[in-house]
Amino acid sequence: MPNAAPSPPPQKSIFPYLALGIGILALSFSAMFVRWADAPGPITGFYRIFFAALILTPFFARRCAKKCAVNRTNVIFPILGGLFSAFDLATWNSSLNYTTASNATLLGNTAPLWVALAALLMFHEKLKKGFWFGLGLALIGAALVMGNDFFIHPKIGLGDLLATAAGVFYAGYYLATQRGRQHLDPITYIWLVTVSASVGLLVINLALGNPLTGYSTQTWLVFLATALVSQIIGYVAVSYALGHLPASVVAPTMIGQPVMTTILAIPLLNEIPQPIQLLGGIAVLAGIYLVHQSHGRNNGVQRLPTLEQNE
Repeated sequence: MPNAAPSPPPQKSIFPYLALGIGILALSFSAMFVRWADAPGPITGFYRIFFAALILTPFFARRCAKKCAVNRTNVIFPILGGLFSAFDLATWNSSLNYTTASNATLLGNTAPLWVALAALLMFHEKLKKGFWFGLGLALIGAALVMGNDFFIHPKIGLGDLLATAAGVFYAGYYLATQRGRQHLDPITYIWLVTVSASVGLLVINLALGNPLTGYSTQTWLVFLATALVSQIIGYVAVSYALGHLPASVVAPTMIGQPVMTTILAIPLLNEIPQPIQLLGGIAVLAGIYLVHQSHGRNNGVQRLPTLEQNE
C-alpha cells in the first residue's frame, strides 16, 4: 500500500499580523487627535480615558457577574498603574503644545529603557552588555533630537522633556501592570486602570484649572475618536497580536509607531523632520530595540510595555 502523501503544513493566520498593523496605525494617530482637539492636552487625555472607561464598563460588568476577583489587596496595583497612566497622558499630551508629533512619540516610547533601569536599581537585575550599548545609543540619539531643539527652539526642548517624562511614567505603569496582572483577568485589570486614570486626570485638570466643558462639537468628536481609535482599537488590536504572535515579531514592529507618526504628521500636521532629527530618531529606535532584545533574553519574558497581553 503506497504511503499517504504528507499533509500540508498548517497555514498561518494573517489576522494577528493585520491586527498588529491596525493597532500600530491607531496608536500612531494619538498625536494627531491631541493636535486636532481645541483643548488643553490633559483635557484630551482625560476624555480619551473617561470615554474608554464608559465603553469598557458593560464588558467589565458582564465579567464581574460571572466571577469578580476584585478585593482590597489586588486593587492596589491597578490603581497605581492608572495613576502612572494619568501622569503619562498629562505630560505627553502637554508636550505636543511645544514639540513636534514625531519627537513626542519617539521620546514617549523610551519606556523600555526606564523599565530596564528600574529592574537594575530596584530588583538588582544583572544586565548584559547589549543593554548598555543600546542605552548609550538611545541617549546619544535623544541628545541629537533634544539638543538641537534646546539650542534652536527652547520651547520645543521643553516639550521634549515632557515627552521623556511621559516615557518614565509609562515605565511605572508597566511595572505596576506586571504585578497587578498576576491576580486579575485582562478585562477587570484594564477597567480598573482606566477608572483610576480617569480620576487621576480629573484631579490633574482641576488642579491646573482646565475647564471640563465649553468645547466645540468638533473637539468633542475628537475626544470620542481618540478614545475609540487610539485607546480601544489601538490597544485591543495590539493585545490580540501579542496573544498570537511571538515577541520577536511584535517588539520590532511596535518600534515602528514613532516612524508611522512621523509619516502621518507630514501631510496631516505639515511637520517635516530635520535631517538631524531623523538621525537622532534612528539612533533612539535602534537603542530601544537593542535594550528590549537584551533585557527580554536576559529574563526569558516578554518586556514590551503595551497595555495588556492576552492570557
